[in-house]
Amino acid sequence: MDRTVGTGRHLGVDVGGTKVALRVESEGEDPYEVSFPWNERHSATADLAQLADAVGGLRARMRGCTGMGAGTGTGTGTGVGGGFRAVGVAMPATVSPSGRVLAWPSRPEWTGVDLGAALRGLFPEAAVGWADDGDLGALAEAEEAGCDRLLYLGVGTGVGGGFVDGGAVVPGPGRGSFEIGHMIVERGGAPCVCGRRGCVQAVASGPATLRRAARLRGGEVGFEALRAGVVQGAPWAVAAVDEACEALATAVVGVHELLHPRLTLVGGGFAEGIPGFVDGVARHVSRLVRTGGPSSPVRPAALGGLSSLRGACALARSL
Repeated sequence: MDRTVGTGRHLGVDVGGTKVALRVESEGEDPYEVSFPWNERHSATADLAQLADAVGGLRARMRGCTGMGAGTGTGTGTGVGGGFRAVGVAMPATVSPSGRVLAWPSRPEWTGVDLGAALRGLFPEAAVGWADDGDLGALAEAEEAGCDRLLYLGVGTGVGGGFVDGGAVVPGPGRGSFEIGHMIVERGGAPCVCGRRGCVQAVASGPATLRRAARLRGGEVGFEALRAGVVQGAPWAVAAVDEACEALATAVVGVHELLHPRLTLVGGGFAEGIPGFVDGVARHVSRLVRTGGPSSPVRPAALGGLSSLRGACALARSL
């Protein structure tokens, strides 16, 4: 985490494997959200340039839109007009305490990037902080639910999540993130981007589920086709999604045995977009819980696919 001096609005940035979402919050103004898909993968430099373009467009809008409290500043150094008081960034990558990217399997070209320096270059006027996207999603959902002991799973390009106990994430700053997506639930299972086999993410992420649906159908399957197949009760679609739900439930039950959450929430763009997905996870959790063992209600995340973005905003407000 890095802090500098500035005044103005708060910005949350949710950096995903396939897209980036940004949300501006300021007292007396309506929140503003915008997102963009990553271009085809080439290099971290190209990605950062694309992010800089998006931030530049956002600053221009802030300077010119009265609905966002237009000002006259340049957006750098002053914190007015197009500037920010603080910026919180949700990252799916493993980042060292010094701010260097250690691993991001979905975009390995980012390995070694000095994230702190890159963000300071983008936001020289602002206090800047970053944290694991799953941890931030869990914090936002716990706050929204008013729950002090909560397990959160986010299912999208990958599978992330977090555990909140007493308003703080577990295991906590400087101790690593809550990598539920890399719990092994199927020995010798599908290869994961982390290099192992049978991780939750390798079975239950959006891309993994789509690949399984394609094998079962015998042809390419996109998200909309899968969604339609589930609605229509197509066996190939139902089976592909059910296997993802079972893998997630296996991980959830394992966490229940160790940490005893009071509430389990499932969110993320993929989970939110597939009808009955969370109900499927809940059904398998009920089947897998041992007699007399710990369990908690399994419900859809209140913030849907926006959990990490809202958590990034909360991080910005805390700086």
